[in-house]
Amino acid sequence: MTITGRSLMDRMTVDLQPGELDGLRLEPMEISEVEAQFDQLRAMVNPGRPDRSVRAGMYMRLVDDRHFWMSDTPAERADHLEAVRHISDPSCRRVLVNGLGLGMVLGAALSFDHVEHVDVVEIDPRVIRLVGSQYTTRDARVNIILADARRQRDQWQAGVRWDVGWTDIWPDLDTDNLSDMAAFRASYGRRCGWHDCWGRELLASLRRQERRIS
Repeated sequence: MTITGRSLMDRMTVDLQPGELDGLRLEPMEISEVEAQFDQLRAMVNPGRPDRSVRAGMYMRLVDDRHFWMSDTPAERADHLEAVRHISDPSCRRVLVNGLGLGMVLGAALSFDHVEHVDVVEIDPRVIRLVGSQYTTRDARVNIILADARRQRDQWQAGVRWDVGWTDIWPDLDTDNLSDMAAFRASYGRRCGWHDCWGRELLASLRRQERRIS
């Protein structure tokens, strides 16, 4: 059976109960038709930047009083599509996820019977309690580690490996993150059959554009 991009995107739709902990909120988010149209117009007047417009519908989001952390809109799910595509390979048994967020990649990994184990590294204990606990209580394949992913990458025991690794720990798409991403790829390139970072290819393209303009 061929797994299409559409069905992979569907596997990233989160199924979580809302909650709040120490200012961090996991809550539904409704995008109206008017808001969606405005978002599309805003994308049109910013040529050269990626289209992050959102379709009307109901989504889940993770926010606090100062930041919009993330949501499960189609644009954000598409950001993780390549990781889930690699996880969908029947040979994938072990998965590493640096940065839990809403658990889109984690949930998608758990939707495949061939995946035997998923390690998740998350620095914020609130995210683990609000989001992570909803995955660990229903699937024994999940192991969540409270740690800074930058430090944890040097703490794994010798010989520990994963078939697929995915790192998503940055709050924004910023070309300044590329050097940090390179360090993750160098480290996990030796431990993962495939590893990449959220938005890396897009940021590399933007960096090349910046250099051409300058």
